[in-house]
Amino acid sequence: MIPQVPTRDPFTAMLEDQGVIILDGGLATELEARGHDLTDDLWSARLVLEAPESIRRLHLDYLEAGADCIVSASYQASVQGFRHRGLDEEQAVRMVRRSVELALAAREAFWAVPGDRSYRSRRSDRGQRRRPLVAASVGPYGAFLADGSEYTGTYDLDADGLADFHRQRLQILAASDADILACETIPSALEARVLVGLLESIPDCRAWMSFSCRDGKHLNDGTEIAAIAAEVAESSRVVAVGVNCTAPRHIASLIAILRKVDVGPIVVYPNSGESYDAEAKRWLPGEHRQDLADNAARWVEMGARIVGGCCRTKPRDIRRLRRRLLAGAR
Repeated sequence: MIPQVPTRDPFTAMLEDQGVIILDGGLATELEARGHDLTDDLWSARLVLEAPESIRRLHLDYLEAGADCIVSASYQASVQGFRHRGLDEEQAVRMVRRSVELALAAREAFWAVPGDRSYRSRRSDRGQRRRPLVAASVGPYGAFLADGSEYTGTYDLDADGLADFHRQRLQILAASDADILACETIPSALEARVLVGLLESIPDCRAWMSFSCRDGKHLNDGTEIAAIAAEVAESSRVVAVGVNCTAPRHIASLIAILRKVDVGPIVVYPNSGESYDAEAKRWLPGEHRQDLADNAARWVEMGARIVGGCCRTKPRDIRRLRRRLLAGAR
């Protein structure tokens, strides 16, 4: 049996009331598409320093497209990363907090417009909308390394080293006004266990845990997802388990496995299906791109309850996803 969360946190409340939560889409890749150069170790976190309004505007675009939950630009934002950029400790901590504050500001700007408090669709009117949520992204250690290791899970740290890396950022993000933490693109069982241990040490903390997978059965480090997902789901701090930044063609198989091991609510937000060259640090557009909206409708039918997009997906994809799911709910 999966332990029950003692109180109804905002994420669980929305999920129970709506049945499905729609996430946003790609952040860094969409910022690049809008003309920002992110060939930098900080990736999207660079713009927290240099172009915060661009991040806030993109969050707002996703909310206007129909996202129920937006994910902060803290995936690659760490105290260590900002310190390497030359900031002092206080400034680095402030920038990690700022990554969440930008998402919160976008949410408040959106919610201040009365017309945004209802769903609008060409094919369906579902009435009043719940106040959107903000998730604070917790990326893997490999994102800090900026060497593509989040796609392999091959690190130079043991469990203690990973805990030392993640601890301060988790505490900062957990103390923010975000509604939930998003531990995402986790490539290895070791890192997942470390994160769960740290979450357990933070009172009243809630998170979802999503893994990056190399196929329809294994994490990027080769671990079978069934065992580690079931283990992670035992934590009362983890309110949803799933996969992200994984090719869409693997998602159906992964959902089937997660349902079989009974991890509770399943979260899926894959990339566009295109290939990523980790050495050149660029996406290779090609024939493997898949339609998010049509796939997401099928994934919801299979049992996914939190759906959205990751790298190379856009606000227009989330808008189509929203309309597709609303049309199917009629």
